[in-house]
Amino acid sequence: MAARPRIKDVAEYAGVSPKTVSNVINNYEHVSERTRTAVQEAIDALGYRVNIAGRQLRQGRTGMITLAVPELDVAYFSELARHVMEAAGRHGRTVLIDHTGGKRDRELAALHGFDTQFCDGVILSPLSLLPRDLAARDRRLPLVLLGERPAEGHTDHVGIDNVRAAREATEHLLARGRRRIAVIGGTLRGRQGTDRLRTDGYREALAAAGLPFEADLVVPVDAYHWRDGAEAAARLARDTSPPDALLCLNDNLALGALRALYEAGVRVPADIDVIGFDDIQASRFSVPSLSTVSPDKRETARLAVALLLDRVDDPDSTAEYRDEVVGHRIVVRESSGG
Repeated sequence: MAARPRIKDVAEYAGVSPKTVSNVINNYEHVSERTRTAVQEAIDALGYRVNIAGRQLRQGRTGMITLAVPELDVAYFSELARHVMEAAGRHGRTVLIDHTGGKRDRELAALHGFDTQFCDGVILSPLSLLPRDLAARDRRLPLVLLGERPAEGHTDHVGIDNVRAAREATEHLLARGRRRIAVIGGTLRGRQGTDRLRTDGYREALAAAGLPFEADLVVPVDAYHWRDGAEAAARLARDTSPPDALLCLNDNLALGALRALYEAGVRVPADIDVIGFDDIQASRFSVPSLSTVSPDKRETARLAVALLLDRVDDPDSTAEYRDEVVGHRIVVRESSGG
């Protein structure tokens, strides 16, 4: 097997110094076009490839970033992970995936880079971190938070406007004439997590429409899985005064609800409307197809990677932490009259 060509080999082939080859590879501007052409021809002829790993190690970097998410078996996070890997790949970075289970000890480990030096920075979607955790973190490790952050001002952050998104989803149901709208996965207590913010958006829409808020229509769940949505919808369908619409706080809950309603003989959307959150691929193929709030997952990934690498590439930066709000849209499909 032939040895991999080195910069020295390219230099000899092109009749220039190794330093000149390095200047061409790094796009140094003070190189004549004739020399640049000669070096590029040598690179092509020898099949030389830049040793990115070696370059990064010389710069004190690993070339790897970590994405830490609560649950990879929730489709939103697996789809988001794909977008993060694609965005990082465009910058020559590799992504390590960590499944935290939403547990505070695992999220703390990610927050501190797992007390190792195997990654250059962390993109973290937390569920259990506390404000004091962020305040005490080592600022030398670049960090970007996704979803809702426990405290302001301690790190860069990317997310959607969950209050507005839930309000718009509820307004869509109200515009269809629905008046008893239940929230599967909602909560009335606790800190300002995603579930609380989306419930707040729902309440805002009801208030704007002049409708009373009924706490019994907010249905907490143990987890955001298909089974939890099915069990919640089955209970609601047995009520003496069942809802005429379901706002499910992720698509897994909504898809489970669709199954339970079908088994209960409740017609969607003739008897009840259903809308979810996240616009996962399965939502397009359910029967009926699922209306949903679609966050821009690709843009979320792009911004998160860009913010992280800004900190990685300039570790001494004193720039203020940024809070980026990504767009969303309501996708109306068959489950709410589409």
